[in-house]
Amino acid sequence: MIYDFHCHTNLSDGALTAIELIRRAHHAGYKAIAVTDHVAQGSLQRVLTEIIRDCALARAHWDILAIPGVELTHLPAAAIAETAQQAKALGAWLVVVHGETTTEPVEKGTNRAAIQCRNVDILAHPGLLTLEEAELAAANNVFIELSARKGHCLSNGHITNIARQAGARLLVDSDAHQPDELLSAALDLHVAQGAGLSREECHQVLTLNPKLLIQKLRLPGIKQD
Repeated sequence: MIYDFHCHTNLSDGALTAIELIRRAHHAGYKAIAVTDHVAQGSLQRVLTEIIRDCALARAHWDILAIPGVELTHLPAAAIAETAQQAKALGAWLVVVHGETTTEPVEKGTNRAAIQCRNVDILAHPGLLTLEEAELAAANNVFIELSARKGHCLSNGHITNIARQAGARLLVDSDAHQPDELLSAALDLHVAQGAGLSREECHQVLTLNPKLLIQKLRLPGIKQD
């Protein structure tokens, strides 16, 4: 079963509508998918309104946990906490923050601001994550992403090493923008192994940690495994 907590639709810079993305994920064998389009404060309500409705439609008819979420992207670091709180108040089940990837000019301090925010669930592609940041993530139960996306994946090995030292929890996400970027079971495993995870760590990251995240989210009306 595949869990993927970071995907995009044509509500931001993806190719598909939310419902088509979820349908394709369901067909590909996904257990859960989070729709997490890029937002800032100006687009937050508009984007979430559509995502919430399509995720609810998918859950009502298909055997897939479709999670409405957002990815706070290129915000000033000082605005992350306020915006994450607003997202949860507007109905986001999951808040991802676009971390300090080495391939984009993300404001320095974004990783720390995300990790310190109680309404942030995942720090995506955090680039050259520091040990101190990883220790804060472990203490605050913020999950750290290993990315399958080109460019963002360049620091996966570093992230694995730092997270292992700190005891931080990792996830593998697709950051899909196109249908052919969705995960398969084989790609999921290859990303984990390529990041330097052992066989036992792969099981933890690909199977157990997604269940822990779902439990943490306390999703309304969703039976916990």
